[in-house]
Amino acid sequence: QVQLVESGGGLVQPGGSLRISCAASKAVSSIYVMGWYRQAPGKQRELVATRSNGGATNYADSVKGRFTISRDSAKNTVDLQMNSLKPEDTAVYYCNARGLYFGADFDSWGQGTQVTVSS
Repeated sequence: QVQLVESGGGLVQPGGSLRISCAASKAVSSIYVMGWYRQAPGKQRELVATRSNGGATNYADSVKGRFTISRDSAKNTVDLQMNSLKPEDTAVYYCNARGLYFGADFDSWGQGTQVTVSS
């Protein structure tokens, strides 16, 4: 099983910036896509941003122009740089990775990291 370990969450003031990171626990040669999702209290989990092996990115409309996803395919890591943060960005952010490991498809989630935007 491929485990994902997140880091970098915390408390930030509105308008501030935060960077969260995620790393796969194993040397997986075939991760098709890595990305970030978030879940605010009382709401469903939603996509924030994804980045494929080929470099294609997909962002939620609410974060376009403010968030940037980057990925190091050699290290199996994915980062999310979040700028101009708003209180509505407050949520638990989850890392996700999908790919192939020893011939079997996997779809793994991290444990989540809390991001709180508040003055």
